[in-house]
Amino acid sequence: MAAVLSWIGDYFAKVAVAVLIFSDTGSVLLSAAGFAVGYLPWVAGGPVLAALAERYPYRRVMILCDVVRLVLVAFMVLPGLPLAVLLLLLLVSSLLTPPFEAARSAMVAQILTGDRYVVGLSVQNMAGQAAQVAGYALGGVTAAVDGRVALLINAATFGVSALLLWRGVRSRPVAVAATPGRSLLKETGDGIRVVFGHRVMRPIALVVFSMVAIQIVPEGLAAAWAAELGGDSRTAGLLMAAMPIGTVIGAFVVRGMAPSRRLKLIKPVLLISPVFLVPALADPPAIVVFLLGVCTGVTATVIVPLNGLFVSVLPDGFRARAFGVMQGGIQLSFAVAVLVAGALAESFTVPVVVGVWGVCGLLVMAVAVRTWPQTAVIDAEMTRATELNRETSSTPVT
Repeated sequence: MAAVLSWIGDYFAKVAVAVLIFSDTGSVLLSAAGFAVGYLPWVAGGPVLAALAERYPYRRVMILCDVVRLVLVAFMVLPGLPLAVLLLLLLVSSLLTPPFEAARSAMVAQILTGDRYVVGLSVQNMAGQAAQVAGYALGGVTAAVDGRVALLINAATFGVSALLLWRGVRSRPVAVAATPGRSLLKETGDGIRVVFGHRVMRPIALVVFSMVAIQIVPEGLAAAWAAELGGDSRTAGLLMAAMPIGTVIGAFVVRGMAPSRRLKLIKPVLLISPVFLVPALADPPAIVVFLLGVCTGVTATVIVPLNGLFVSVLPDGFRARAFGVMQGGIQLSFAVAVLVAGALAESFTVPVVVGVWGVCGLLVMAVAVRTWPQTAVIDAEMTRATELNRETSSTPVT
């Protein structure tokens, strides 16, 4: 519940900032840049910041991040604040996202094991996407009245989130004690090597990074696309909410599937995922764009079984660091994709950019599916991780 509140506030802020910049400047590139600002901390050192969550109890990290973000976002509401200062405060506030998300992801994996984790993740995914829908839709309406009201709501959600974590979540110890004298950079490097030196985690990471880079573009260009369609901030909020709505629908489907069936669907869904961007080349009306976004969101649910597979081959002592690496790669993919697409949209129409992006995505996913690890390799790595985690769990860490 605490995370859902934080997410709702974040999406309010994303709509508000993107709309404020586009209305002030009329620039698609600057609007896309405003949308991407929240992802930049991951680019500038997200895995390093996330490694902090490995050193301290996860609950404590999350509460501290929420309290600091509340204060920073509250300053963004001050009247007459220059746009450059607003973006700087948003950037600094976003620096707390990597440790918060790494701690949250690691704590969920600590509480839930086996298929319970995948089912729990699908429920959490539904809640997260519902928060995104609410945040984008309501944020679009709020931004039409006053963009800074959305920022005020964002600040309030951080405060409530911190309170819920303090009162409603039991503190748990870190999985493995930090090595005395070992630097944060070295620990971060260990996490990167664990992910990208692994024959199953590496392809999962690359597939996830590619998929989110493909699917984020319509969302990142929604403000400009809505303007081209003759709409306003409410239309932009609706277009931004399309993919999360589809993800909620997909999560219901995934939740009821057997684990083996989820794994079998990974490759075909990866191939299908970029298809729904291609019809944008025909410059469809807003309702069709919305429906295509919903369909794209349904395929995005493949991240749930991919996440479950990732956890099943991951040593416990690298939870926060590995999740930090994954989140860092995802956010980097988001930022780069939105900025590149925004730059292209300065010269071409948004539908052309989105449609061509989908065609390129099809080629990328075809390569990813062709090089996907064999079932025997996946089974062997799952067995190895289970044995390693059983050994480490026999020694309590306080």
